[in-house]
Amino acid sequence: MRFGIGGVAVGVGAMLIARVLAGPALGAQPAGGGRIGARPNEVRGDEITPEQHAAVEAGLRYLAQKQMRNGAFGSNYGSVSGHAGITALGGLAFMSAGNLPGRGKYGENVQKCLDFVKASCQESGLISSDNMHGAMYGHGFATLFLAEIYGMSGDEEIKEKLQKAVRLIEKTQNREGGWRYTPAPLDADISVTICQVMALRAARDAGIKVEKEVIDMAVQYVRRCQNPDGGFSYMAGQGSGSGFARTGAGCATLYYAGVFEGNDLKRGLDYLKSWGVAAVGRPGGFDGMEGMFFYGHYYASQAMFLAGGEYWAGYYPKIRDLLIQRQNKSTGSWTGEAGDDYATAMALIVLQMPNRYLPVFHGKGTEGRIK
Repeated sequence: MRFGIGGVAVGVGAMLIARVLAGPALGAQPAGGGRIGARPNEVRGDEITPEQHAAVEAGLRYLAQKQMRNGAFGSNYGSVSGHAGITALGGLAFMSAGNLPGRGKYGENVQKCLDFVKASCQESGLISSDNMHGAMYGHGFATLFLAEIYGMSGDEEIKEKLQKAVRLIEKTQNREGGWRYTPAPLDADISVTICQVMALRAARDAGIKVEKEVIDMAVQYVRRCQNPDGGFSYMAGQGSGSGFARTGAGCATLYYAGVFEGNDLKRGLDYLKSWGVAAVGRPGGFDGMEGMFFYGHYYASQAMFLAGGEYWAGYYPKIRDLLIQRQNKSTGSWTGEAGDDYATAMALIVLQMPNRYLPVFHGKGTEGRIK
């Protein structure tokens, strides 16, 4: 894949989580603990450790210090003025700690992220701060960020920009049901497709209309990417091998499209589970990630969280401790495939998933399919 473009709930965070649990967009969770996704939000009590808390605090400080005057992140990847997609991820990292625009310890930082992303919204609906290859990656992340902000604020200006961004995603879906690097309905791959489906999920939950046919076609495309071993290939119908990163993306796509049960989902989750258990410490394995460590775990962590039960229990402590180990202790940052700003934001989102603050990370259950 090519890129083109604290631990305790208090204050703003407590208000945010209350909004999540009370919001009408959340569907009921399916009953019974034996099914996949039955209890995705179950608090285990052993997720957040002193080491995790310290790593998160250091990472958030790093991001706050690295944020540009115009609010952007990602100046070392793409445009010197910043990258809309990486800026959105930075904003989501701050929000994962319970901050909102102008509210919370890093509320000013979230507001600055929002200002930059809004300024990157084009009349066509595309959210991009540059003309680099792969604009749909950044567009997906930026649309997700706007959807999360709009769902909590109801701001009409954000709503208008979000609606345009959603319409662009719908218009650029190709005949197979997926998306690719450019905002045009040409070819498709699973890594860009998950970015768009997750953005659509968040927008729908915030009250924006999303066409059911678009989601149905995306599900069909992703299912065509699955291999006999349960893993997912990069593109449908090309016989490419399975991989951890793209399997995380495939499982997450199914979840965000409202598919919470089924053999295809279970086989994908089992592929992730077995890969992670067997490959820790092995080159190219759980901590090598085919060169896509942070992207892979960003989606694998969501899939495992939504699966809950033994999937989450077996996965999160492992990735938590590995991220803490890989953190640059002198700066609080992480280094990854698209620069330190990107890697740090991704790591913080994964580490803070137990906070359960961002609405999009909450399972919708079997009643949550887009209709």
